[in-house]
Amino acid sequence: MPSPRRSRLARWRLLAPLCLAALLGGCLAIPQTGLFAFRLAVTSLGVEEVRIGPYAVDARLDTSDLMSLALSSLGAGSLPVQATLALGLGLPVGMPAVEMAGFRWTLDVPGAEPVSGDYQQAVKLTSAEDATLRLPVVFDVLGADRDRLAPVVELASQLARRGELPAGSELAITPGDLRGLGMTLPAGLLTPTVRLNVGEGGELRPQR
Repeated sequence: MPSPRRSRLARWRLLAPLCLAALLGGCLAIPQTGLFAFRLAVTSLGVEEVRIGPYAVDARLDTSDLMSLALSSLGAGSLPVQATLALGLGLPVGMPAVEMAGFRWTLDVPGAEPVSGDYQQAVKLTSAEDATLRLPVVFDVLGADRDRLAPVVELASQLARRGELPAGSELAITPGDLRGLGMTLPAGLLTPTVRLNVGEGGELRPQR
């Protein structure tokens, strides 16, 4: 017959993932600059280091010849538009620290094909300070002519000019394993994909 102590330990092991999920779970609430989903605060910090092909797009400089430069770079058959997306991830005040074993992300920006990637580094999430991450984003245009290239050149110019994702963009984040309080919550268990829309001011909003 198992001892009371062993019975309590067995019950704790069964309840531990649910306790962690409860701490990370909860209703959606929208602050001014972020989204609390599963008690995870996702904040967009802007777009940095925009490039089209080999050329850096500087919003302070004249970009009127950007189309000509882009067309001249299509000899190899492709033209990547590169940018760095800065994100802030954190937890509400009073929440215990957890570690997220990376995440998968997908970004859909008007005027370009959707892109995705994996952030493979562990992320320490605390309520004291947001973790700042930078995701390299590449939109690749294959064999484009002037008509097809124009929207992409405009996208690169807009990203550099505004320093934020355009309204109507969609960002999805699928968390990896979550570790905290001496337990692990496997990816996909009560932590589904967080889907966000970008508003007119660059703020992130939960999809309905």
